[in-house]
Parts: sequence; structure tokens; C-alpha cells
Amino acid sequence: MRALVVADEVDERLWAGLGPGCDVDLVLAAGDLPFDYLEFLTDALGGKPCVFVPGNHDPDLSGFTRHGGLFMRAGFPQAWPGPAGGINADGRVVDVCGLRIAGLGGSVRYNEGPNQWTQAQQARRARRLVRIAARRHRRDGRRVDVLLTHAPPRGVGDREDPAHRGFDCLHPTVDRMRPDWLLHGHIHPYGEHPREHRMGATRVRNVVGKHVLEFTPHEVRT
Repeated sequence: MRALVVADEVDERLWAGLGPGCDVDLVLAAGDLPFDYLEFLTDALGGKPCVFVPGNHDPDLSGFTRHGGLFMRAGFPQAWPGPAGGINADGRVVDVCGLRIAGLGGSVRYNEGPNQWTQAQQARRARRLVRIAARRHRRDGRRVDVLLTHAPPRGVGDREDPAHRGFDCLHPTVDRMRPDWLLHGHIHPYGEHPREHRMGATRVRNVVGKHVLEFTPHEVRT
């Protein structure tokens, strides 16, 4: 199973066209990309699903529900600002194309913008996500294949400036979920090739830009 994984930086070559190297089953987006860019990618791939989490430069997508084809917020119909057809995995566990994906968007709070969290706030969100994943695992025996985040774990490919520090809570989250992959954005490599990290058996990859990755979904994992 192959996925086009993107974050933070628009790849102008993709605007020009998707070649044979982009024969993929879905799009995974780790935040801070124009939503019309994500819509273009899914359209160019023939309507393949797009699973994303919001970054700290994305609009606030919290509080939206969907009823009868309409998006609602605070009890009133409201246009959803997210990408058309996109699956927002922030704080959720979703099954798409045989993969179980858990999402945790946003960055460490450094100003008053949207999708920013203190360490304590993100830790509460992460504990809730772990509980959701555990309930799903008890129900069907499947664990999370991919943990999709915007920011990295603290000390694992992050930076020391306030805006780009990672989240401490991702360490216990990975310990509990044991995903095959943690994919994140937020940390711009500026022309360098960031190395892949390991957290136990979990591979941690900075996916800023464009990557094509292959995954092996697990039907049942103990």
C-alpha cells in the first residue's frame, strides 16, 4: 500500500502533474499546506482519499460536525474551511485503505494563533487519543499503523526555538500505541535531508515536502 505523504512545503512539480512515481492509494498530509493544494492532489489522483491533521498555520477546524450532508458548528450550518472531501484525523482514529491512522495536529503554543497547544493541553488530547485507539483495539484486535502528527516528539528531530519544540506527550503515546510509523511535519529541513529516527520499533519520519512511502497494513496486531 503506497501513500503520497506531504507537509508544510508545496512541491511545485506536483502542481505540474503527477507522474508514474505517484501511483498511490491515498494522500497523508501532516499540516500547514493550502487546502486547495490537497484538493488538487486528490483530484489529480482520481479521487483517492486524503487524511490530514491541521498545522499551526491552518485555520481552526474544531467544533464542526456533519449532519445530513451539512456541516454544523455551535448548532448552526457553516461552511467547513477544510479541504473538500478530506478526512480530518486530528484527535481521531480512522481506518482508510486498510491502514489504521491516529492523528494529533497542531504545534506547541508560541502565540495566539489556532491549532497551538501547551504541553499540558496536548498531553490531555494525546491521552484521549490513546484511549480511543485502545477501545478500537479491544474491539477488533487491530493496533494503529500510522501516528500522523504535525509537530514531532520532543527531542526527536525538533528544534530549540519556542515555535519548533516538539511535544513531550508523544513519547508515552508511542509507547502505548506502538505504531509502525510516526509521520510529522513542522520542521523545515531547508535543503538538508533529515535523518529518520526510531522510538523503539516505531520509525519517525519528517515528511516536509513530498514523499512516497509504502506501508504494510496489519489486520490483527498483538
